[in-house]
Amino acid sequence: MENTDRRDTKPESAPPADPAAADGDQPPQGPPQGPPAPDNESSTGGAGGNRDAEGEAEAPRRTRRRVHIRRTVLAVLLVLLLPLLTAETALRINYMGDPAGGTYTRNRDAMWLGHAWVDGRKKDADLTALARDLKTTGIRDLYVHTGPMEHDGTLPESLYPRARWLIDGVHRELPGVRVQAFLGDVLATEGPDGMRLDKAATRAAVVASARQVLDVGYDGVHLDLEPLHSGDRDYLSLLDDVGAVTRARDAQLSVAAHQIDPLPALHSVFGLFTKHPKWWSQEFFGQVARRVDQIAVMSYDTAQPLEGTYGGYVAQQTSLALEVTPPTTHLLMGLPFYYESNFDHWGHAETVAAAVRGVRLGLSRTDADRELFGVAPYIDFAATDTNWKEYRDGWVR
Repeated sequence: MENTDRRDTKPESAPPADPAAADGDQPPQGPPQGPPAPDNESSTGGAGGNRDAEGEAEAPRRTRRRVHIRRTVLAVLLVLLLPLLTAETALRINYMGDPAGGTYTRNRDAMWLGHAWVDGRKKDADLTALARDLKTTGIRDLYVHTGPMEHDGTLPESLYPRARWLIDGVHRELPGVRVQAFLGDVLATEGPDGMRLDKAATRAAVVASARQVLDVGYDGVHLDLEPLHSGDRDYLSLLDDVGAVTRARDAQLSVAAHQIDPLPALHSVFGLFTKHPKWWSQEFFGQVARRVDQIAVMSYDTAQPLEGTYGGYVAQQTSLALEVTPPTTHLLMGLPFYYESNFDHWGHAETVAAAVRGVRLGLSRTDADRELFGVAPYIDFAATDTNWKEYRDGWVR
């Protein structure tokens, strides 16, 4: 921009007056000088003008289309999110209120332990420390990872060379605490590889593996076969066969159980869109519970984003499980003694404190006096001091 000093600018001289005009006469009218100014508001300006007019007409149409698309997207999002928001609100409400008095440990809790306890990595000092810590808890059953089994159901003896050392040590240091062999494997329900329970020979091999660990001295057999779809009749048949063996030995049969449909038939709906239905129907959960001595719900990895909704979810799961578990079957609700942060498990939400409070709320509302009931921390090698503190403060009194 030019820097002009307005103080140095002089006005231009006015043109000389027309003598005729000064006398009141009009100046002579001549032909117009140059072409008339175009009417920019109405003229099409030729072919180019037509295109301009069409463009101006198209602009409102494009705007209307964009508005329509935005409204459609918003409507779809509302349709998808409204049920989710409603469900999350209901879970948060389910977390409200005060647990009933006396809804604390019945000294019938359990805990999952890692494979290091039977493969030689753990020593006498570790066992002494474990015994010292467990004496101030309600834990009376230990599910010690002794597998995994092979896909054909067999169990290599080389996997648990120190099992006898652990069993004898626990019985000596913690009288009354049972040591159960935690036997697991991946099932071929959602992929080509894994154990196939539809094969009679495989089920027979699992039964033989159960006898094998009982011969070592374990107090029970704990089965964790995943992912196990709701309604699996072959699994129920397997429980019947293993249960016959454990009853004959006066031993325990326990299982790790999937969560129960938080909404009716949700596992079926989920199965339409994914190979992993995730939940069991409440009916199937009851069928499993009636075949075992202990059933431990894996009430973690819930994808709940908030501590309040996670606690409400655990309260709901506790109630659903209590409704169909016979009073003669020992029901346990899992506690997340580990920290992860991903879509399935938000560590800031799935806390032990929230789980314990949810368990107490569900117990209070459904069967506050249930005797065969407890919680089950998962798992020892990932547990933090905070996990233990929240368990003791919220559950052990």
